[in-house]
Amino acid sequence: MAPDFDFPKRFGKENETVEEPQVRELRDYSESRFINRGRIDLPFLVLTVLILTVGVITVFSASFARSYYETGNAAGVFLRQLFFAVAGIVLMMFASRVKPKTIRKYSKLLMIVSVGLLFLVLVIGIIGGGSRRWINLGFTTFQPSEITKLAIILYFASMACRYKDQMKTFRYGIIPFGFWLGVVVVLLGLEPHFSAIIIICLVGGLMMYAGGANIKYLVLIVLVGGALLLLVLLTGGYTSERITAWRDPMAEKLGDGWQIVQSLYAVGSGGLLGLGLGQSIQKHMYLPEEHNDYIFAIYCEEMGFVGASLILILFALLIIRGYWLAMRSRDRYSSLIVTGIMTLLAIQVFLNVAVVTNLIPSTGISLPFFSYGGTALLMQMAEMGIVLGVSRNIDDK
Repeated sequence: MAPDFDFPKRFGKENETVEEPQVRELRDYSESRFINRGRIDLPFLVLTVLILTVGVITVFSASFARSYYETGNAAGVFLRQLFFAVAGIVLMMFASRVKPKTIRKYSKLLMIVSVGLLFLVLVIGIIGGGSRRWINLGFTTFQPSEITKLAIILYFASMACRYKDQMKTFRYGIIPFGFWLGVVVVLLGLEPHFSAIIIICLVGGLMMYAGGANIKYLVLIVLVGGALLLLVLLTGGYTSERITAWRDPMAEKLGDGWQIVQSLYAVGSGGLLGLGLGQSIQKHMYLPEEHNDYIFAIYCEEMGFVGASLILILFALLIIRGYWLAMRSRDRYSSLIVTGIMTLLAIQVFLNVAVVTNLIPSTGISLPFFSYGGTALLMQMAEMGIVLGVSRNIDDK
């Protein structure tokens, strides 16, 4: 027998009823336990695919010179990135079908797995650029820190919901979050991977703040953490050398400042309208990491100030639309995970552009949807899929 609910009248109209929460929950459960069937947010989807398309084209333009020189196949890097882009779209659409409550259910497991992978990379990981950050899968390499970024967002949101009424206390609002952040920071520090530490700490702190943690505790943690980070940067070997090169790159233009100088040459050479797609000079073995961390410099050189401004506007629109969806999410957990994902995207875009233009020292942070890298691109597309999944439950899009 169906439950006998007393439906209240609405706006004085006898024939209109308000759906009780219990009824809505039963209806949602009967539709599907795990699958989202609502309509996705079309503006968010279009912006994501548009930025991804521009990014893949830029990878081809930025990489063909080095790819041809090193492998004899000018399109080698592009084809691999195109494969991951297509796979990423499929993953995004799949993730958009998974309900937020299902994601929350497995968020702790994802956190544990990501920590396990960070430990595993220290044991069997391959070394590149003086760091051990990747696991070799044979056909490609895999960077566990990319999974950890998402795991922090999903699990911290889950804990913030669990301790909702106790988040102002140090015991529940700081200690559980600080434990997981501490474990992750230690493991990343052993690789070492300081750029990931910076991003994860920023995102983790934001999730704690958005979840309701006491601002006084957070400020104290930021001050202590900032002091420790500054100490590490100033005494940490190659990191201190990067700071020296950042302060006066021309003094080290044939040494540690080479990459910065070449990046500034590329950005400046673009002028107002750029040299034209495919016409970059700096990508011809002058600028290191031209299709990875410094791909935005090549984009500026070829598309100019106007083109760079347009792509940054697209990023801004995507981020703003994401926050708009977060504010209209049906439940607290959905709102928190969308807020975390969009903040992660905003942080990475800002830091990458800041590095390319020498606003801050080189950190090794890639540009989302642009920089070459299969693991990062797949995770970014999965994150966009989660946001689209949340949008399926919003009725006023």
